Amino acid sequence: MTVNQILSEKGSEVHSIVSTITVYEALRIMGEKNVGALLVIEDNVLKGILSERDYARKIALKNKSSSNTLVHEIMDSDIITVKPTDNLDYCMDLITNKRIRHLPVLSDGQVIGIISIGDVVKAIIETQKNTINHLDSYISGTKAL
Repeated sequence: MTVNQILSEKGSEVHSIVSTITVYEALRIMGEKNVGALLVIEDNVLKGILSERDYARKIALKNKSSSNTLVHEIMDSDIITVKPTDNLDYCMDLITNKRIRHLPVLSDGQVIGIISIGDVVKAIIETQKNTINHLDSYISGTKAL
């Protein structure tokens, strides 16, 4: 399974912000959209990503104010991205080894979606279920469901 197949199932809606809003406003948007991260996009260029983890580690634990801190002060600018043609194993390797939870999807330098660790795990489980069903039907001599 590829990133493109995940996006075709979950959709390619991307929630983004600009880096000049406050962290508080970004958190409000995360809550409204029920997402754990927002992409920071300016002039159609991916500039960074802001996650709940960034807030916890860079605001809450440092006793800063989210109302007085701008997104660009705490966003992660070293963004790890994937392509639509990348496979699940590659994505899981990035998520595991880079210790990240969200992967923006870029095609020709443009953001076309975002996948999360949950999306990747769900796709892996579905792939494994299909493999098990296929093997089970092969062993029992019946047709796969």
